[in-house]
Amino acid sequence: METFADYILEEKNLASKMEITYYLAKKKKIYFDKSTIFKTEIVRMFLNYARIEVDKDFLLTASLLCNCKKIDNAQEIESIHTYAKKGAQYLETLGFGKRFCKICEEINRYSKSNPREKESDILELVDQFGGMLLDRPERIGFKPDEALVLLEHRNLKNEDNRYLQLFKEFVNFIEKIHFSELVNMTALRKLVKIYNETEEVTKFIEKVLYNYEPKVDRIIAKYTDNRIDEMFGKSENPNRPLFSKQTAKKIMNHMDEKVIAD
Repeated sequence: METFADYILEEKNLASKMEITYYLAKKKKIYFDKSTIFKTEIVRMFLNYARIEVDKDFLLTASLLCNCKKIDNAQEIESIHTYAKKGAQYLETLGFGKRFCKICEEINRYSKSNPREKESDILELVDQFGGMLLDRPERIGFKPDEALVLLEHRNLKNEDNRYLQLFKEFVNFIEKIHFSELVNMTALRKLVKIYNETEEVTKFIEKVLYNYEPKVDRIIAKYTDNRIDEMFGKSENPNRPLFSKQTAKKIMNHMDEKVIAD
């Protein structure tokens, strides 16, 4: 018998995954708001930039669901310490496997789960960094460069996150992408602006997926293709690539994984 986990994991379209999660949240009263979409978009862009060898659909699904038992109240300390573990336990009842649930539990470090999954390190970075960009009742959102400093030197000061340096490179890269409007702004600040100006979750999903993503994706794709051309250059015949683009991308994936592991 197909479970909810089977249903959403088999769906490869991110917009459809978001819609499924939205209606699950309505029915089961789990946590799902604009910040979930906001952070998932940052995860998606990071994966496109970094080419880390993870199952992208699997991780984006985890990003949509890992905060399912979160309570949006910074004063409830006990909930902050337990929501990730409770969320993982809930997701197991929906049919998700132990590894998926472990990844979601490790979005923060309160459960002291160890060793950590590599996907968890990605979710941790985006959850903390993305959260700092958004306004809160007690403070306004930080600028991306300020959030990076706090992420590295406060939040993760005594922790080992295998993707921190790569994530910093990604943020510095994405901050060079500008959206030309009446006021020129970088890609992350544009995403924050869309977040602040759009109240409904469904409208925010629509604007992110159909207005924001296409431009950002084109620039990231151009960057990765240029990097392949630079690294794998040409043979003696300048019109004949030494490797096919597909082969080059596979090689680069393995190289990036090795560098991170070392």
